[in-house]
Amino acid sequence: MRVFYSDHYTIDLPEGHRFPMRKYRMLRHALVEQGIISESQLFSPSLATREDVLLAHTERYVDGVLSGTLDRLEQRRIGFPWSEGLVERSLATVGGCLASARAALQDGLSGNLAGGTHHAMRDAGEGFCVFNDIAVSYLRLLSEGAVGRAAIVDLDVHQGNGNSDILGGRSDVYILSVHGAKNYPFRKIPSTVDVDLPDQTGDAEFLAVVERELAPIVDFKPDIVFYQCGVDPLESDALGRLSLSYEGLQRRDELVMETFRRRGIPVMLALGGGYAQPIEDTITAQCNLYRVAMETYRRYSR
Repeated sequence: MRVFYSDHYTIDLPEGHRFPMRKYRMLRHALVEQGIISESQLFSPSLATREDVLLAHTERYVDGVLSGTLDRLEQRRIGFPWSEGLVERSLATVGGCLASARAALQDGLSGNLAGGTHHAMRDAGEGFCVFNDIAVSYLRLLSEGAVGRAAIVDLDVHQGNGNSDILGGRSDVYILSVHGAKNYPFRKIPSTVDVDLPDQTGDAEFLAVVERELAPIVDFKPDIVFYQCGVDPLESDALGRLSLSYEGLQRRDELVMETFRRRGIPVMLALGGGYAQPIEDTITAQCNLYRVAMETYRRYSR
């Protein structure tokens, strides 16, 4: 399993900003320290190009981001102040997703320790998402003939409105989003299947939904699955409003990984959200995700 990281590209955020940028480096270190992956499995991706991101976004928006000329309200909607660092970080996030998707097609499983920027829409960014890494990656692979159809399994606590804005309605993409009904974004763009969960939903109900909704995706026969595996459904997440335990999240990941690994369908892991207080809870849940992914991969390789 190859894992891509871009935490050496950082964004200088104002004091008190609620986005925990340090979590990416913390996760990479924890994965190695706990022996879940080795240093030899870690790779730094190339930056995505302007031509790459134009596959999913308008020229007006892309050039506004690259040049720092979006208006104040557009930049505020993204949630980060503009800087050269923001541009590099955003292109690295997309580059990591694309590299990870290509690795998954070769190896069966890969991950990006960033990304899952599912709120970035065709002509706008929002919710800490600048460019939509999954949409760009799928459209690039499609243009190269590497894949013909894909599924997005989005189990982040927030609905993937950007995925649906860019890829919704296409016959070659199946988008599942299981999310908090009353959580951000408040204007949701329909996916192929949306499941709105009430506040405080726990393990049993969440897992029943996931198990039920994976079967139609198997029938869809995607060439690759982009798994938006945010750990923000965790009970201690500051932005989550659901009540999953560590064990519930691990079982969620087992269901996804087993479903597709047993059928030889490649899976790319997009990190998604995680805003627990303390942030160490998020790191624990993300390490559990990678532990489950590695164990499942090995089990079905025998």
